[in-house]
Order: sequence, then C-alpha cells, then structure tokens
Amino acid sequence: MRQLWVQVPNGQGKQVLSIAQSHQGVNLARFAVIDDQESQELVLIHVSNQKIESLLNQLENIPHLHVTLVPHGIIALRPPASEAPEQIKEVQERSPIEIFLAGIQSVGSWRGFLGYAGLAGIVVWIGLFTNTNYLLVAAMLIAPFAGPAMNVAIATARGDLTLLWRSLLRYFVAIIVTIFVAAILSLILGQEIPTSLMLTNSQISSVAVLLPITAGAAGAINLMQSERSSLVSGAATGMLVAASLAPPAGTAGMAMSLGRMDILIGSLFLIILQLVGINLSAAILFRFYGGLSSKGARYNRGKQWVFPITLGVTTLALVGLLNWQFFNTPALERSSRAQRATADIQQVVEDNPLVKLVEANIRFTRSNIEGQDTLLCILYVQREQDVTISKDKISERLAREIQNYVNEAGYNVTPLVEVTVLAPPTLF
Repeated sequence: MRQLWVQVPNGQGKQVLSIAQSHQGVNLARFAVIDDQESQELVLIHVSNQKIESLLNQLENIPHLHVTLVPHGIIALRPPASEAPEQIKEVQERSPIEIFLAGIQSVGSWRGFLGYAGLAGIVVWIGLFTNTNYLLVAAMLIAPFAGPAMNVAIATARGDLTLLWRSLLRYFVAIIVTIFVAAILSLILGQEIPTSLMLTNSQISSVAVLLPITAGAAGAINLMQSERSSLVSGAATGMLVAASLAPPAGTAGMAMSLGRMDILIGSLFLIILQLVGINLSAAILFRFYGGLSSKGARYNRGKQWVFPITLGVTTLALVGLLNWQFFNTPALERSSRAQRATADIQQVVEDNPLVKLVEANIRFTRSNIEGQDTLLCILYVQREQDVTISKDKISERLAREIQNYVNEAGYNVTPLVEVTVLAPPTLF
C-alpha cells in the first residue's frame, strides 16, 4: 500500500476523496491549507500499489493538481482492530509508474557514475592481476552496470526512445571506462602475460547465455516487487547483473594491452551477450508482468512500435550471437567443451584394460600458437597388476588412443596428451 498527498484548488478536495474511495482508498483525510497565493485543499490517500496508475489517471482531469507519492510501503490500520492481520497481509507488486520512476531515479550524476565505473576497473584489474577472487566480487558490488542495463529494459517495455538511447549510452560508457582503466593499469605496470584468473574468466561455456537471462529476470522481479514482499535485496540482484559484466570488462582491457585478440574477442562477446540477454528477459517481464506500456499515468512519450521492434532486434541479436558461438567452436565454448572432453577421455581410459585412471586434467590453453586450439590432456594412470607391458609403451599407446578419439569426435582441436603410468608400491 502507498501513501499519496494530493494538493488541489479549494473546492476540489471532495472530488479527490470520491475518486480515492472508488479505488478502495482507506484512511482518507482532507485538510484546508493556505499558501502564499490562494487557499487549497490537501487530501491524504492510502491505496494499494496496483490502484495507483488508474487513480492518477482519473486525478489528471483536476486542474493545478500536485501529487506527492511516498515510494515506501505503508501499513494502514482501520477498524475493526481484530481484522488487522487480514488488512496488511496482501502485499502487491509496484505499480507501473513506480517501476518507471524507480528506474529513472537510479540514474545518478555522470560524475559519480563514471567514478564508480573507474573504481570498478581498478578493483577488477587488481583481482585479475593478483588472481584474487574476492576482489572480483568487490568489483561486482561497485560496478554501475545494473542501473543502465535495467533502464534499457524499462525503456524497451515502455517504448521510450529517449530513455533507451540515454541508457545505452551510459551502459557502453561505463563498460568503456572500465576496459580502459584496466588496459592503462596493465600498460603502466608492464604486464606481459595473461594471469591464470584472466584465462579462467575468458573461458566461455555453451550455457553462458543463461546467466544474463537469469540476471535480467531477477533484476526485473526485484524492481517490480514491493519492498515488504521481496526476499532478495536490490544490491544482491545488482551484483548478479554486474557479475556477468565486470570480469569480462576487466579481462578485455588487460587483453587489449597485451595484444591478445583471442581473449579480447571472447570478452567483448560476453559483454554484448549480457546486455542482449538481460534486455530480453527483463523487458518481457516488465511488459507482461509489471504492466508497463507505452502510455500511462503522467507518461505519454512512449511509442507502441518501439517495444515489438526493439524486442525483435534483441531476439535477432541473441540468435546471431548464439549462432556465432556454436559455429565458432571451440573458441567461444571452451569451458563446456573441456568438461565434455574430460568425460569422454575418462571413458577411453576406463575402456583400456591395461590401466586404471588416477587423475585427469583436461583444459584448453591460451598459447600463442597461431591457428591452433590446444587441448592439453595430462593423465595419471595406474598399471594393472597382471600387465607386463612397459610403462613407456602403455603411455605411448594410451596417448595415441586419446588423440585419435579426440580427432574423430569432431572437437576441432589439437590434443596434446601426456600420460604418466604409476605403479603401486611393492609389498614385501
């Protein structure tokens, strides 16, 4: 439930009360007020979230209308006292105008916005350079990517070209600032090779698209839910959005300074994929669940054609990115390919009667060998007790079997295999 203070010319208060009662307003009150120019009336209204939009639409016909909307949950208790639990248990989602205004309010000044983007670039660079995971989490907390990303979705649902352009501008400016801060730090401190955490974050999974879609849905639900019914804080959902953007942005900047185009392309792919996925899921929820439309109370600059066209462009962009990912293997899905290769190679070893698998380390490397995607396979196996073949021959035979399997399975990689044959200690 929300509280509204409605200020109208003298004699119009009764009409405001009548409109409020038709929208199930409770705990209503009317006051006579006098300002410097003329006497007016002030009406206090408590109404459910979902009634605000239609209430404001009807109030718009009253001349010289002033409305103060308190954007926080109000507990309006009324007789009989025994029904208090029933009166407050129903907590509804925010009204469309509240969702829209909350998105607009999240856009701070450019100075603070750019400051946070630069600080996020510094923190994410330190985390990637020193291989410190918790610093990546810190960068996600201060990175200002969630606001612009969600405003793009709100603008899509509203059909608001002005907000759409401004949000996209802020989104890409923040990304560019973070990238360049990381690049400059790498140049100043003379970084020469990628760090292990950089290489880990540059590994893209075939299910990478699920993260931005989930982040967009979580962000939209958080903006639509009333603060009394939300079980997750806004900071947590904002961090989820930034989690899919801060590490790739920092990795892209460091890769740019190192001249590693393979890492840079993968990071930029992730950044664009995040925006597209977030916008698709969040815009659909805002439109069909949150009730945002091109026209509404105190809002008339939306255009009906913008939503279907923008959503169509977003969908086509997402399909194009996924098509590029799956037809550019294994460059853009190394993480999931490595997992699949690990399972297949383990099966090859288990089918071999000469050895038992002890440990398998299968991963893609970021070597500078031109035109080659290197799959490094390091295996430790134990020779069966009744096997008399030498360790060297077992190692050579098993390595050849693994290489042949990987080549025939269509992984499109260069498998480099090292097999170490171990023997259990001899008991005397």
